[in-house]
Order: sequence, then structure tokens, then C-alpha cells
Amino acid sequence: MSSSGGPTPPFTTLCISHPAESITHVELHRPAKRNAMNKAFWSEMVDCFNQIAGDPDCRVVVVSGAGKTFTAGIDLMDMASEVLQPEGDDMARTSWNMRKIITKYQETFSVIERCPKPVVVAVHGACVGGGVDLITACDIRLCTQDAWFQVKEVDIGLAADVGTLQRLPKVIGSRSLVNELALTARKLYADEAKRCGLVSRVFADKEAMMAGALEMAGEIAGRSPVAVQGTKVNLIYSRDHSVAEGLDYMATWNMSMLQTQDIMKSAQASMEKKSPKTVPFSKL
Repeated sequence: MSSSGGPTPPFTTLCISHPAESITHVELHRPAKRNAMNKAFWSEMVDCFNQIAGDPDCRVVVVSGAGKTFTAGIDLMDMASEVLQPEGDDMARTSWNMRKIITKYQETFSVIERCPKPVVVAVHGACVGGGVDLITACDIRLCTQDAWFQVKEVDIGLAADVGTLQRLPKVIGSRSLVNELALTARKLYADEAKRCGLVSRVFADKEAMMAGALEMAGEIAGRSPVAVQGTKVNLIYSRDHSVAEGLDYMATWNMSMLQTQDIMKSAQASMEKKSPKTVPFSKL
């Protein structure tokens, strides 16, 4: 699942491939720069996931990093001029423009969360700063034994502002641990990441992890896209709302989504003791 052919045009930081039917692989592809997130990356991720969201041939996404590490986070040298020197004739206008820049960067990872296709992220080596923002917007997180995670922002004089402080507390059960990681910038290694729930599986090496990610993606892709995408949408809605609100939203959602042929097709396969992966579900 790893590509060595370079970025996929028109992208300059991403390599897009289709390793199996209904699976899209998005690989961060600046290996010489440890997949640091430059100006192009922030807009290319938005374009990429907007395309994936509307692609009926894609049912699940796998995200990984090329080279020796997942990502070193923001490319400070490339981004410094825009972040540190926003335009504006006075403080109000400078601040307004700074807010526009921040919200633009927030969209880079929010677009992953909004994508109705489940996103499996596979992390090896370092996952620093913006990398944590990225993975917390994904649905399933896997890593290698040598992986480590770091909320790095306090070390460079700022509060993380594109998703980590909002999503990490909802991923990890311990608020105390979240606060510790965000306030001290200490590294979180693979075993602890699994214990606290940041990742669900740890693999011996990248090759095993990518094979596991592809297998998991295949299991997801083999189910009804109506069921899978509806499940993701409602899981995220319920995370951010009360139980009563989530149930009401679910009832409204399924009053139409239950009227699908996929239910009968899946039930028939079950009665015949066949895998749902054998059912020819229509594209969505």
C-alpha cells in the first residue's frame, strides 16, 4: 500500500492510490521533509477529501505517511510568513485576517471528520503537532510499535488551534492525561497510546500495519455503504449531543435510510451463511 512514485497530480504533497476495490489510500508524500505540512498540504487535503466524499466508488479511506515517519507536523519554515505576519492596517483588521487563516487551517482536518466515508489512519514513527490534529479527526487509528505522538504546540509558543484540544479529550478517556500531554508536550509512545485509547491496535512494523489497515478497510468496504456511512454520521453526531438528541437524530435519519434494498440483501446473505462482502451493493 505504500507508494514510491511520488505525489499524484495535481497534488504536490499527497499520493492517491486504490489498493483494492472501493478503498482509497491517501499517503502524505513529502518523505524528504518528514511529511511536514507546508502551505500546499493544507489546501490539498481539503480538495482531496471533498473529492473522496463525493466519489461513489470509494467506501473507505486509509491514510498513511511515506518514508520513515508519519509526519513532523507543521512546516515552520514554509508557513512562518503567513502565520507570523498576517496582513492588516490595524489590530482589528490584522486579527480578522489571522482568524481567517486559522479557520482555513482548521478546515484541513474537519473535512476528514465530515467525510461520510470511514477513515482509517496508520501511523508509524513520529506523529507530531499537526499530525495529532489529523489523526484525531479520523475514525480508526492504528500504529506501529515504534510510533510516538506529541502535542508539540506549547513548545513553539502557541496553543494547538486546529483540532487537537477539541477532539483529543473525546478520544482519550482521561482528561488529566489530555491536559498533561497538551501542557507538557511530552511524547506518548505506542503502548501507552493503546492503553489510553488513542489507537486501537499496535503492529510490529509498518508493513504489518499497512496489511492490517488494508484488511480492516476491506471489511468496512464489504458492508452496505448506506449502513456504514450512516453509522459514521450518527456516531459523530451522538458524540457532540445528548443521548436524547442523538436518538431523535437517529430516528429521523433511519426513517428514510431503512427504506433500502441493502437490508434485504444483507439478511438474505446472513440466512445463506454468506459474508456481506459477497453482496453486490449499489454505489452510494
